[in-house]
Amino acid sequence: MKRFHVHLHVDDLNRSIDFYSQLFAAQPARVEGDYAKWMLEHPPVNFAISTRGAKPGIDHLGIQTDDAEELAALKARAEAADMALLDEGSTTCCYARSEKHWITDPQGVAWEHFHTLGNIPVFNEAVPAADSASACCTPARGKPVGVAVKPASSCC
Repeated sequence: MKRFHVHLHVDDLNRSIDFYSQLFAAQPARVEGDYAKWMLEHPPVNFAISTRGAKPGIDHLGIQTDDAEELAALKARAEAADMALLDEGSTTCCYARSEKHWITDPQGVAWEHFHTLGNIPVFNEAVPAADSASACCTPARGKPVGVAVKPASSCC
């Protein structure tokens, strides 16, 4: 099964947790000092918010897969459509260890395709917290994914 993923930047985490908990009629599956995530079943959505990043609003969209085969199929479809692809392979971000790649839509919205391998205790093990301003090192808005925005070793 694939799950739709949305990540928003918010100004006030606690107020946003209260709002989305009411909206979804569910408490977050994970809460950290700067982050919260709901794993909703109806509809199947991985919805995350964080206080990291630029301005409030959509950071990125994505598709979370249950296994490596589904992730490989998404990657093959992106490559077949001649989409610029940033393959990060195995990486850490958003309190998780994942396999992932990024594509960018014609409007410049970053799309993350990923398979979560496990949880980690920090937002991003690869970059010290002071250096990790972005939610998950999404490609810069409006820039094609193929354009190097941050080195692959930097976040996710």
